[in-house]
Amino acid sequence: MPETDVPPVTESVHDNSWSANLERPVHAEDRALVVEQALTAVEHTTPGNHVNLVTHAAHGHPETYLFDALEAEFGAQVASEYVEQCGCGGHVTRVHVEGR
Repeated sequence: MPETDVPPVTESVHDNSWSANLERPVHAEDRALVVEQALTAVEHTTPGNHVNLVTHAAHGHPETYLFDALEAEFGAQVASEYVEQCGCGGHVTRVHVEGR
């Protein structure tokens, strides 16, 4: 599936805590898409809330590829923490949006 055919992870700004599903089959095939949509999810989360980024097992532990991207994009504006590995093998990372 070409990247242009991939639906966005969200189209609205979330003024609450929420979860972004980044473990569909298309995400298994494209780590760059996972990172791109994770950054978009954080951008669409208002300060004082968090987003749970649920990433595909195919890419392994998110500390190996996602944490650096979040730090590079948002710096001290966010705080990321690994929550757990899901029963399906995916991973949950909670990103607290501190401010912008």
